[in-house]
Amino acid sequence: MLAQQPYSISMTGMKVKAYWELLKFRLSALVAFSCAFGYVLASSRLDWFNLLWVFIGGFLLSGSSVIVNQIIEKDLDKLMSRTQNRPLPTGRLSVAEAIYFAVACLIVGLVILYIHTNPLTTALSLLSMVLYSFVYTPLKRVGPIAVFVGAIPGALPPLLGWTAATGSISHEALIIFGIQFIWQFPHFWAIAWVADDDYKKAGFKLLPAGGQRDFNTAIQIVIYTLFLIPLGLLPAKFGITGINSAIVATVCGVLFLAQTFYLLKEGNRNAALRIMFGSFLYLPIVQIAYLMDKI
Repeated sequence: MLAQQPYSISMTGMKVKAYWELLKFRLSALVAFSCAFGYVLASSRLDWFNLLWVFIGGFLLSGSSVIVNQIIEKDLDKLMSRTQNRPLPTGRLSVAEAIYFAVACLIVGLVILYIHTNPLTTALSLLSMVLYSFVYTPLKRVGPIAVFVGAIPGALPPLLGWTAATGSISHEALIIFGIQFIWQFPHFWAIAWVADDDYKKAGFKLLPAGGQRDFNTAIQIVIYTLFLIPLGLLPAKFGITGINSAIVATVCGVLFLAQTFYLLKEGNRNAALRIMFGSFLYLPIVQIAYLMDKI
């Protein structure tokens, strides 16, 4: 019996690691940060204890969404090199285990938000989860409409943070929602351009303009990124933040836009990769700038 103990501990460690991977920590943490961002931006007097619960609730709701996404796409994930080593395709976790984990994250997340925020935030969080898991996920094999649908739950976290602090959807909430909504398009399309060969194996159709990595797709990426520059000024215009963050948002927007022109010129995977990494930097930098201006 004693000889089997290290093996048992090792198996437990592997299970824990698999559950952790299933949560997609970096993505879920980014979603939770966006929720916290909206909460801080809306708060006249910051309640740090409540902020922590908003972060945890947002993290668990995001975790539940991405787990359901992986359950639905488990057979498709086996076809793509970027996803074939996930816990479900490799059999490190069963579908039943993933379902129990997703339900647990969903229930705990909703209870936390209901107790520490308000019914509006809780209902919108559930709506976000349903849109992402059960509408966006199957639409990925239908066409580029999936990107529009996916951009809605992708942009809801800062709005949820705002409603968590205020209990209502105001024009300020819609402004921070709009910035993240438009950001989704160059972000999604850059990823789709980079992973196009893999996505085709699974039948995913996310690129616009006929689904091709071409000049027309690059133009659409440029146009949506261009909109981020005036949108980034709106928080200062409406008195949510100040001039310093407006300058940061403008500089980041111009640099982001410059990367899209490089894609327009080169039209290759490396240029799309630069946009993808640029999108990962743009959003947290701009949101942190807004927060610093607020604080």
